[in-house]
Amino acid sequence: MEAATGLTVPDLFARDGEAAFRAAEANVLTAACRDESPAVISVAGGAVLNADNRRLIAASGTVVWLRARPETLAARVGDGAGRPLLGNDPAEAMARLFEERAPYYAEVADAVIDVEGLTLEAVADRVMAAAGIEARSGAAPHHAGPTTTTMTTPPAGAPPTSAPA
Repeated sequence: MEAATGLTVPDLFARDGEAAFRAAEANVLTAACRDESPAVISVAGGAVLNADNRRLIAASGTVVWLRARPETLAARVGDGAGRPLLGNDPAEAMARLFEERAPYYAEVADAVIDVEGLTLEAVADRVMAAAGIEARSGAAPHHAGPTTTTMTTPPAGAPPTSAPA
């Protein structure tokens, strides 16, 4: 997002508003989902608010919702610096955003992983299993199939990113 706009998320929000952010977000998401390379795309929490984005996400491969309680997410973002939608009360904002967005996450998710208490390795194993990816003993996972899209609940204002699968 920053590479596409030349601005940080807070700067884009401050300069052009949420509508401009959402338009840029949709463009970045579209480019990531249309890339033919196997990838994991981490979708920003608010991207699902747009029906076109939901259709794109659902059609792009296996969609995994990494679900966490709003209070867990609030603890992870701390004071919410760099996340314009969290305002002065990240815990309240996370609870509100979760209520608003959870039905959309459920709509597009092929699998839901409740991440509370899981290690990063356990989450990764469950994402791989949901996507039908098997790790070879002692080697990196091998996958030549479609994109896997993951959604975390709700990283408000965070841009979508992608990384090789």
